[in-house]
Amino acid sequence: MTTFEDVLEEAGNFGRCQKRIFSIFCLVSVPFSFVYVGIVFQGFTPEHWCRDPGVSKIREACGWSLQDARRATVPLMNSSLGVTYSKCQKLDVEWNATGLTCDDPKSELIQAQLSSLPMTGCTDGWEYDYEGRQSFVTEFDLVCADAWYVDMFQATLSIGFLVGSIAIGYLADKYGRMKSFLMTNFFIGVTGILVATSPNYIALLVFRVLFGFGVKGGWMVGYVLVTELVGVEHRRTVGVTYQMSFSLGLLVLPLLAYFIPNWRWLQVVFTIPYICFLTYYWFIPESPRWLLSQNKKKEAMEVTEAIAKENKRTLSKIIETLNDENKEPTPNASFMDLFKTSKLRKFTFILSFNWFTSAVVYQGLIMRLGILGGNVYIDFLISGIVELPAAFLILLTIERIGRRLPFAAANIIAGAACLITAFLPDSMFWLKSAVACVGRLGITMAFEMVVFVNTELYPTVIRNLGVSVCSTLCDIGGIIAPFLLYRLAVIWLELPLIIFGALAFVAGGLVLLLPETKGVPLPETIEDIECPNRNKEKQLKSQQLENFLPSDVTLNKEATAV
Repeated sequence: MTTFEDVLEEAGNFGRCQKRIFSIFCLVSVPFSFVYVGIVFQGFTPEHWCRDPGVSKIREACGWSLQDARRATVPLMNSSLGVTYSKCQKLDVEWNATGLTCDDPKSELIQAQLSSLPMTGCTDGWEYDYEGRQSFVTEFDLVCADAWYVDMFQATLSIGFLVGSIAIGYLADKYGRMKSFLMTNFFIGVTGILVATSPNYIALLVFRVLFGFGVKGGWMVGYVLVTELVGVEHRRTVGVTYQMSFSLGLLVLPLLAYFIPNWRWLQVVFTIPYICFLTYYWFIPESPRWLLSQNKKKEAMEVTEAIAKENKRTLSKIIETLNDENKEPTPNASFMDLFKTSKLRKFTFILSFNWFTSAVVYQGLIMRLGILGGNVYIDFLISGIVELPAAFLILLTIERIGRRLPFAAANIIAGAACLITAFLPDSMFWLKSAVACVGRLGITMAFEMVVFVNTELYPTVIRNLGVSVCSTLCDIGGIIAPFLLYRLAVIWLELPLIIFGALAFVAGGLVLLLPETKGVPLPETIEDIECPNRNKEKQLKSQQLENFLPSDVTLNKEATAV
């Protein structure tokens, strides 16, 4: 029986057609990065202090700037950042009776009186040092006692990611990759516009969940489709490069945010690409592997023949004997299978913890850029550039060194960088920034590596289930990350870095307990996990037989290993 891998080898396993489709689908990762970390700009919290109608009248009459008015009328207070102007309380005084004059807004007499005057809450709203720009924080006054609502903006997105990746993954298996992709992008287009036009913050959070529901699910469908269209030997490179396109989006995001100062219009720009992706209906075929799995052999061969034609190849195999190599019935996998043996329990715990850690540390380091007080656009751009080498380092090391050591080293380096950054003084600004960038590079590598290490450790019978269950910890980490960052930073700005560093160190240490998978065939059954020597014997026998087998049979064996 001819398998699809045999046919794809003749059609071209990474020819012109696949390169075109792959390049087009890499664009899907770009707006995904906008959505994933757009909170840095959409939810930016600028310097703020209580609005006082009396001060506003004096400022208008005297022609003072906001900074002049703040220096003259806002008291200094101790905070986690040192001595700063009060953000959540104002002086309870009648300013016309204080003797404040237009000639001397920095009057020492007035400043000396400030500390002894009575205080009250910000009953009249806030002033923001964010002239000409607007985030949802400044529009809905999400500061002081309501600051934690900002955390919900990112948490609700991760809730949508969690539910959507499972639901849309099911739809993609049942109704097809392209149908699910197109329906998802239509849904994203509608909910993205609803986010941009939200009348209040509660509505914004509801629409944000729905928006996240579609975004990650659509991205995952694209990932599956591009890997199904290429040959076995190209899948890992294609998968890593697809993820690297996410990093390219991080370079574009600060430029968009700089030139689009309103968070609502920025949301519209985030949504437009997904509407454009609907045009893929005319450019991208359905996955022939999925068609074959649904016993739609005729449609599968039509797609494959079109691929061969674009690749300028000719199919010579007897396509009537084409068979789905995955069609043989396999035992139904259950959640408890992930904990059936001691080794599987260890794999499940370590991989779940690494998914969780990668999400918390990665999101935390990016969102932290929005609260450091520097130029957020330049800081974000520099940190995005740092991510680009991650994919190249992975491809350079995994086949030479292996998976385990680079994976563990990436986590440990990220953890060490976080801890060192936390304790470096602010006076060593450039050194502190450089070390933080190293940490960002490390956690990016760890995040990208956990994906395929997860697939290589579990046996075929529970591989999809194992990846799905473990990766849910990624979205749970995404729900926790904003609360961990923003709430702990109120206590001490560097405290989240210490938590991030500890998590990454533990994750790296746990990775060292995993077996090396370089050069090891993928396990087929749970017994292969418990008796790895038997799996090695099967690999040795296969290698010995390769000299005697025809090329298409050898290709069948390689396809099974993936």
